[in-house]
Amino acid sequence: MKGSTVLLKEHELKATPQRLKIISMLHTHGHISIEDLYNEMRKEFPSVSLATIYKNINQMIQSGLVQEVKLPSQKPVYELVKEPHLHMVCDKCHKIEDIVIGTEKIIEEAEKISGYKILESFITLRGICPDCQKKAAEEA
Repeated sequence: MKGSTVLLKEHELKATPQRLKIISMLHTHGHISIEDLYNEMRKEFPSVSLATIYKNINQMIQSGLVQEVKLPSQKPVYELVKEPHLHMVCDKCHKIEDIVIGTEKIIEEAEKISGYKILESFITLRGICPDCQKKAAEEA
């Protein structure tokens, strides 16, 4: 992964300590909610406000560095923008995993059927992760 300062510069954003920490946390966690981001940020920046977190995340979204991931029955989470992928979400532990798989054909087919020009897509598949399946089998 490129350095956080380089990523911010490429997206025409100033490299502030808060933004550098947000990028570091997104890289570490993969997906993180605003609430979790805020709680973690307060450990290093006790005076940071929730409004500051939202402002920075929104600026990062507008610049194309970060994207909001909307998940069924959950609050949105945020991730660094990367190659097209879909999300696997466990209904038991709520773990979110990225699966890099060709989504181009799905989008092309949806455009062909609907007549829409798709600008953005979020594909989420729900199920039970291998760890939770194993745990359930052990408890049975």
